Amino acid sequence: MAGSQPLPDDQDIARFADMFAALGTEPRLRIVRLLLAAHPDGMVVSDLQLELGIPNSTLSHHLDKLKNEELVTVRREGTYLWYRANTEALQGLLAFLYSECCSRSKAIQPESVIVPIRK
Repeated sequence: MAGSQPLPDDQDIARFADMFAALGTEPRLRIVRLLLAAHPDGMVVSDLQLELGIPNSTLSHHLDKLKNEELVTVRREGTYLWYRANTEALQGLLAFLYSECCSRSKAIQPESVIVPIRK
């Protein structure tokens, strides 16, 4: 097909599966959402901890998992660690999900991907 993206290979699929697994817990999903809300500046660990109300050791574990899968980035400023959502990686993950259904089969129209949040 002219102009279409190449299909992901087995290595790509394994990588995306690992990224989804990293996002597959409630605390990690909350972390990523907070970091996206704070984009592009990000948040320091202490602010994440206050917002989420989870112990520092547990937060560190979740942040390490997200960092290992390249879903978040970290930078040190003095004694502070600033975490940011890796929007490029997250866009790649979403593109992987929707590439076939939106480009090949048209099962979902790209403009309908925005999902309303239930309140």
